[in-house]
Amino acid sequence: MNEPAESRVRTTTTPQHSTAENADVLTRRRWSRIRPIVFWATTIVIVAELTAGSVWNLLTIEWVEVQLHHLGYPHFLAYILGVWQAAAAVAILAPKLPLIKEWAYAGALFLWSGAVASHLSVGDGLESWWVPLMFGMCAVASWASRPADRRLPQTGLGRTRAADTGRDQVAGPPEIRARAWIAPVGFLVVLYAVSYLTLPAVEDAMHEQAVELGWIDD
Repeated sequence: MNEPAESRVRTTTTPQHSTAENADVLTRRRWSRIRPIVFWATTIVIVAELTAGSVWNLLTIEWVEVQLHHLGYPHFLAYILGVWQAAAAVAILAPKLPLIKEWAYAGALFLWSGAVASHLSVGDGLESWWVPLMFGMCAVASWASRPADRRLPQTGLGRTRAADTGRDQVAGPPEIRARAWIAPVGFLVVLYAVSYLTLPAVEDAMHEQAVELGWIDD
């Protein structure tokens, strides 16, 4: 006796559906292993740039003055950028604080995309704006790969899917502990120390670059 058509359809489609689910689970497992690497690599890059940028702007080194003049921005903008770069570096690296992190990531993206647009507006070539473009892309990658405890649960962004079970997991309420700040604060101190101590070498290198770009005379 022939099987009903519905039974034959279920028999033929179920293995395909199961294979698709297994492939989806395998993809999630791979991403769950890669995501922390992507997150920390890109986060370290953008935090290092934000700390160095805040030092350069607050001390207003020659490169900053030359670049602001070249782009047509006022001198005092350096101090505004320096303060907000320092604040963004702390917010992004600190534990928890998901809402403040959203603002920090948005501000960092505005900063670097604005730098790209500013250079393009005055006719600068790729050699002038590829660096802020790279940092902007790193900011997007860091934001997209951040773990659940650094996301906003109420927007749905705090929901992650476990690779092995396929169940939704939602980040718990923010819990800031003193010891959770030790590593971020220590890392920031090291970054600021390195940024300050390397200023002489940086200024020489940036002076040569400004001359090569034709922004100043040697």
